[in-house]
Amino acid sequence: MVMGSLPEEVDLAVIGGGVGGYIAAIRAAQLGLSVAVVEKHKMGGHCLNYACIPSKTMIYYSDLYHRALNAKDKGVVLSGQFDAGALYRWRMAVSEKLEKGVEFLCRKNKVEVIKGEATFLSSSTIQLTNGTSLDFKKAIIATGSVPKALDSLPFDGKSIIDYKAALMLEHPPETMTIVGGGYVAVEIGTIYAKMGKKVRIIARSGILSHFDRDASDIVSARMRELGIEVYASMPVSFSGNQVRLDDGTKIDSEVVLVAIGLEPYTMGLGLENTKVSRDGRGFIKVNRRLETEDDKIMAIGDVVGEPMLAHKAMRQGVIAGEVAAGLDSEFDNAVIPSVVFSDPEIASAGEIGGAGLESAKFPLSALGKAIAIDETKGFVKVFYNKYKLVKGIEIVSQDAGNMISEAAEVIEMGGTLEDIADTIHPHPTLSEAYMEAAEEALGRPIHFFTGE
Repeated sequence: MVMGSLPEEVDLAVIGGGVGGYIAAIRAAQLGLSVAVVEKHKMGGHCLNYACIPSKTMIYYSDLYHRALNAKDKGVVLSGQFDAGALYRWRMAVSEKLEKGVEFLCRKNKVEVIKGEATFLSSSTIQLTNGTSLDFKKAIIATGSVPKALDSLPFDGKSIIDYKAALMLEHPPETMTIVGGGYVAVEIGTIYAKMGKKVRIIARSGILSHFDRDASDIVSARMRELGIEVYASMPVSFSGNQVRLDDGTKIDSEVVLVAIGLEPYTMGLGLENTKVSRDGRGFIKVNRRLETEDDKIMAIGDVVGEPMLAHKAMRQGVIAGEVAAGLDSEFDNAVIPSVVFSDPEIASAGEIGGAGLESAKFPLSALGKAIAIDETKGFVKVFYNKYKLVKGIEIVSQDAGNMISEAAEVIEMGGTLEDIADTIHPHPTLSEAYMEAAEEALGRPIHFFTGE
């Protein structure tokens, strides 16, 4: 499908119509460039269609069901079963609506959308799968990433699946085993556990092992309350609906989800026909202007390295579009916040720990709003230097993802503990915990007593 007539030459060719790619295309078009986006599947890419939006849709409604089911002591009595089919249809409708929205924005900004794949023939020409070629003055690679596979458990799309397939199950299995202990394993495992399914996680290093232990311990405990079993081992094989681990343990499971990370997707791009270079892990090398070693080609998002987060790609899309149009823009953000949509959520921005930093923590168990909604297992922790400059903030709380932007802004703007403590936060809200943590760091806590 092509929106409009296919041009033979454009100022900018964007390969990949995900959240980074379409944003780069629109920003460049706003600045007067002729732009074409080549996308082989759906506009919006993995985020809108297979990952971020679908998973958060399912997290919200499975959590809503589970909370209502377990709130009899608070006056909420629920009857009936969880309708996974209805959730699946809603999840698909949400992605379809957003995909059409992206196509509308591209059309209104006069961005050509070409459905297919692109291969570089040179540093100024790409070959399209429809048999034509397209010349460009600048190009942006925004092809994203794909799930890593395990040699012992190769994906077959049915019984051994990746995260995309796990979020496309109209009729979810009663038993699921997840290999991996990162945020994908935690989020998807929690979804299905709250639907009433039996979930096991195989994670040799434990749950969220790369996160602050204070945070990961709270999430791990909650997962155990949901009935999720965690095995500190590695899978060897899967056959006959049984997973065998390297310690001899056997686990009955209808489906195995492999969630051990992501790797950059550059297959078939023909980078050998350009001057673009990659590092030892396959990520495309770029500078602060997101330019590769080929002066006509830029790259953004997952394909350029960690952190592999949609909002990083979105910001880089804006920068790349501006650079392509000749503006003096750079990707110089001090902070890229991250969120794990676990139960409770974990969100962080800036430096969590590190040499020369002090910290203060305010527990949600001392916060009125948290007590009212029975969400007291969490905290806000602030990290600061000797000049009282805020360098990092970590939140473990319901709605931590919605709260973390204030933290990112404070750090980005060089804010201090006083800036947070002296800002009036509305009551009663969870955001008050920011102010309370800053007050604690300044030695003037009000709602939390730390002395004898």
